[in-house]
Amino acid sequence: MNVLDWLREQPWARWVVRGLGAVIVVGLGWAGWAAWKNRYESQGGMAFAQARILVAQAQAAPSAGADARERAEKALQGVIADYPRLSSVAQAAYLLGSLRFGAAQYPQARSSFELARAKAGSSSLAALAALDIGYCWEAEKNYDAAEKAYLSTISGAKPKDFLYEEAMVDAARVQELGGKRAAAVETYQRLLKDLPDTRRAEEIRSRVASLQSPAKP
Repeated sequence: MNVLDWLREQPWARWVVRGLGAVIVVGLGWAGWAAWKNRYESQGGMAFAQARILVAQAQAAPSAGADARERAEKALQGVIADYPRLSSVAQAAYLLGSLRFGAAQYPQARSSFELARAKAGSSSLAALAALDIGYCWEAEKNYDAAEKAYLSTISGAKPKDFLYEEAMVDAARVQELGGKRAAAVETYQRLLKDLPDTRRAEEIRSRVASLQSPAKP
């Protein structure tokens, strides 16, 4: 009996062969997935690059009018629809939101910013999108929703974290606009306590003094 025949008769040998086969199948599957992923990212990246060119053209030449903006919007919508798993899809959604906000399409812009926040791969982009959701609500004069959006931007954040000061000032502003004078004072004072060296200190103190003065009849 040669070695090959002997191996064929061993029960464990059959399991080894099956195991090797499974490893090969998994390896081939992973290689196929990796190739598909690379192709997907490449094609999606090219589409996004073309869309960004259209966005830049629309922003650089406002005189081009609605047509240029609509072309840019359509290109970004195509990226989001055709490549929903693209690593940069959150950036595409954010740019789309910015275009729509600039055109005073606040509900549509908010929807895009919400998608950008949900898909964001970085905390910075998520925070920017959350802040812009607040700007959309504020533009629609829904000050309570705007306040919640601004505060959600810095939920769990520290005073030195990205956009902390901006979001606090924004929250206090809409509290003022919504008639919540005491809440606005509290927010401003909290900001001064958290960031005593803020460049806006004098402006904030002025707002606090104004809010604490008797309301005009």
